[in-house]
Amino acid sequence: MMRLIKQILPKSLFWRSFLIVLIPVVLLQGAVAIIFVERQIENTSRRLAVGVAGDVAFVLDAMRVIEDPSLRQWTVLRASEALQINLVQSPSSTTEPIIPGYDGGIATQSLFRALDERLPYPIEVQEARANDLFIMRIDLPEGLTTVTVARKRLESPTTHIFFTWMVGAAVLFTGIAVIFLRNQLRPISRLARAAEAFGKGRPVTWLKPSGAAEVRQATAAFLEMQERITRQITQRTEMLAGVSHDLRAPLTRMRLELALLASSKSRHEADIRALEADVVEMERMIEEYLDFARGQGGEAPVETDLAALLDNIVAGASRRGAAVALETERPLAVTLRPGAIKRCITNLVDNAIRYGGGVRVAALRYNSAIEIAVEDDGPGIAPADREKVFRPFVRLDAARNPNRGGAGLGLTIARDIARGHGGEVTLSEAAGGGVRVVLRLPV
Repeated sequence: MMRLIKQILPKSLFWRSFLIVLIPVVLLQGAVAIIFVERQIENTSRRLAVGVAGDVAFVLDAMRVIEDPSLRQWTVLRASEALQINLVQSPSSTTEPIIPGYDGGIATQSLFRALDERLPYPIEVQEARANDLFIMRIDLPEGLTTVTVARKRLESPTTHIFFTWMVGAAVLFTGIAVIFLRNQLRPISRLARAAEAFGKGRPVTWLKPSGAAEVRQATAAFLEMQERITRQITQRTEMLAGVSHDLRAPLTRMRLELALLASSKSRHEADIRALEADVVEMERMIEEYLDFARGQGGEAPVETDLAALLDNIVAGASRRGAAVALETERPLAVTLRPGAIKRCITNLVDNAIRYGGGVRVAALRYNSAIEIAVEDDGPGIAPADREKVFRPFVRLDAARNPNRGGAGLGLTIARDIARGHGGEVTLSEAAGGGVRVVLRLPV
């Protein structure tokens, strides 16, 4: 049954929404027509039939008591003109016998019952739709009398007006609903076209949030997703461009040192140490490139105690001889990708250790977010350069000096991971003049 319903239902959202609007309107109008209109027609027909029956009984009684033929003729003429009732009398032997009853609809039935209540004679009522008449055959003692009355005397124009209003209102309201549905579904169609265009590699710059709140939210989410994907593609492109530059210098030095090794036996030990240092540097840079290229990988979000994760990071920094102080609420349970967040915070702490002596880490919960602040007492960063340092391979020390370590990807990776969790990384000035990095993660 459900499969049949799914096959019958239209596929587009517009027509499904249209059915949601149309079906209640049809059911409501049908219920009104069955319950109210039928009762209204029946009551109106009964009242009109009572009036017509009274007029017919009055005319027949007048014809029976009036003996003057001219006056009888005048009465018949006036009944035809004023009451729209025509009488024709004929002997019973010359006409078909009467079969008491009625042949027609509600109006015919009401007229028969009203006449039957007033006249103690056999009565037959028929409806002649072709002539817009009701024909009454009454078997009087004087002979068979045929009475005709115009249809409009037994029909109320308000009934037709009501039917017209019902149908017109239904059509009007349905038309308004169609216009409203089209306006509401148009932003969804634009969003679908934008997703298709972006999937084909074409930038979407014409899409603006519009429509209902849910559609605006979906459009805003799409635009944010497009920005993040574009940013990631740009960052990885810049990474590939920078790899050749960063790896060329140590490779050149290694090639030169190998050439010197071949020509001078006395400097083998020092050159070997230099080669080892270059190899370590290359390993560090390659590791940063790989971290940046794989982003957050396929790691699944799990509920993690962020305080315990910070303890682990600070303990690792302390084992390397760094002075790192930690202040945190306990526990700080939040659902995240622990490996990615650990890499993010480690990059922030390592960056602070590299450029400052003492480092302070603090983690607090603020309403619907957790803020992790990393402060150092280094030289700080000028406000104009605080966004620049998040770009891949950007280092503020002169000429990308490798002596300070790193490939200029630490903060880039940290912000990329934070935004992947719906958070953000921002820079400001620390109380001691160094840099204060704040990682904000939504709970």
